[in-house]
Amino acid sequence: MSDATEPWLIVGLGNPGPDYAANRHNVGFMVADLLATRIGGKFKRAQKAQAQVVEGRMGPPGPASRRVILVKPMSYMNLSGGPVTALRDFYKVPTDHVVAVHDELDVDYGMLRLKLGGGDNGHNGLKSMTKAMGPDYHRVRFGIGRPPGRMQVADFVLKDFSSTERKELAFLVDRSADAVECLLAEGLERAQSAYNS
Repeated sequence: MSDATEPWLIVGLGNPGPDYAANRHNVGFMVADLLATRIGGKFKRAQKAQAQVVEGRMGPPGPASRRVILVKPMSYMNLSGGPVTALRDFYKVPTDHVVAVHDELDVDYGMLRLKLGGGDNGHNGLKSMTKAMGPDYHRVRFGIGRPPGRMQVADFVLKDFSSTERKELAFLVDRSADAVECLLAEGLERAQSAYNS
């Protein structure tokens, strides 16, 4: 079992490049960007993997503070596992100290679900991570809901949030970042009871 001194790897899942920046599939990047701002860091290219990283500390000063490495894989969603595993190994992070922040079709828009382990539910980023290192990492699942009508899932996740959704998006990204911080500081059960909606 890992202890409080070990670092955490917080992985925002998304696709690189401006064409994808505002897509539903990129909400993990949005949360990672906000967390980087909160710890006063800027993303830089990783030396050891195809990713951008920020290192810092999260939480109150003192023994409750956690060392974190924020990660945005630059490999495209379906190849996320390679960079994440390379960084996990480089920083010697236990798998149960890896947190994937990602969009989730089976959770209504605006809802959050935190969990440890489980399946990938067809999410290519999770599929790649699980194939590379097994399923025993934390997930912060940001609900985007199901596509309307007969729209294909792939088209839906690669579209920008709707104008209605965007009205709440900044608040929801902020809440997701709070959930990550709570998970690190207080553990999964406390974070679930506070943020699973």
